[in-house]
Amino acid sequence: MYDIPYVAIIIPCFNEVHNISRCLDSLLRNDYDKEHLEIVLIDGMSTDGTRDIIRRYCLKHKYIRMIDNPQVLKPIALNIGIIQTKSDIVMRIDAHAVYANNYISKCVEGIYKYKADNIGGIRETDRGQNIWEKAVGIVISHPFAAGDAYYRTGSTDVKEVDTVFCGCYRRAVFNKIGVFNEKLIRTQDREFNARLVESDGKIVLDPSIRCTYFPRTKIRDYWKWNFEGAYWVFYAKRFTNVNMLSIRNFVPLLFVSWHIITLLFFLLNPMYGLIALLPIILYWIIATGVSIKSGIKNKDIYLMFPMIILFALTHYGYGIASIKGIFSVILKMRG
Repeated sequence: MYDIPYVAIIIPCFNEVHNISRCLDSLLRNDYDKEHLEIVLIDGMSTDGTRDIIRRYCLKHKYIRMIDNPQVLKPIALNIGIIQTKSDIVMRIDAHAVYANNYISKCVEGIYKYKADNIGGIRETDRGQNIWEKAVGIVISHPFAAGDAYYRTGSTDVKEVDTVFCGCYRRAVFNKIGVFNEKLIRTQDREFNARLVESDGKIVLDPSIRCTYFPRTKIRDYWKWNFEGAYWVFYAKRFTNVNMLSIRNFVPLLFVSWHIITLLFFLLNPMYGLIALLPIILYWIIATGVSIKSGIKNKDIYLMFPMIILFALTHYGYGIASIKGIFSVILKMRG
């Protein structure tokens, strides 16, 4: 058993007028003792009305406050939140999600029960209102797109992992390994968790901890979100010596690179080109098969069409971004 710990919830945000209210409302519905809770929103000087919404919550609830983040960047916001709070446990929250009524208490309970340094749960994805939004929700959480990221694909067992969505940390972790790397515009949480594991820290995924994530559903926004995430996984090498890469990160890179190799084979010998084309054809067969299966499972066969497009956007975008990230590091080092 443990005494009720004080929990600091830190929420980086910028222009979240469509998301911030439902996020905060879900936290307010949580069953955790509000006397042991502080919610801190670190706002990047939003211009869309987000700040006015936050101010209304601050006036109504004494344990909610807003801190300005003129530099806008998320890692800076996270570090401001860590430094400006003193609670025993620090919980990062994403404004693009809503959280189960027992989310906070389950995280706190799990920290002690599993002797974890960081704990998180399953990030279910909202399926939206139309066929395209539903397809985005399915693809983001599908193993064919997410690989072995269990917080996205799901798990039936509590297990140790290399990262979780958002994360609920013991404050002692920051005293031990420092705070988030402010040079990493993206992947700062992944880099931090890699440092945590390297220092013999324990990251736990508990599937009983649940939240619902609202993804970016416009094609342009989805492409940008996927592309930038992949780019920074590789480009981060310029700012940290921590290894964040695993086999799953190289698969899209190799896949896209194989297209270039196939083209070269065609230029040298069309027969060799046709042979080299077989893995690419196999990919499209698998993508189509997976999409058809998901369409049948979700009782809408027409889902297969946007899903095929989204799988391609995910894999090709990730691969191209990975290549760009590697070359960016090389060019910066030479420069």
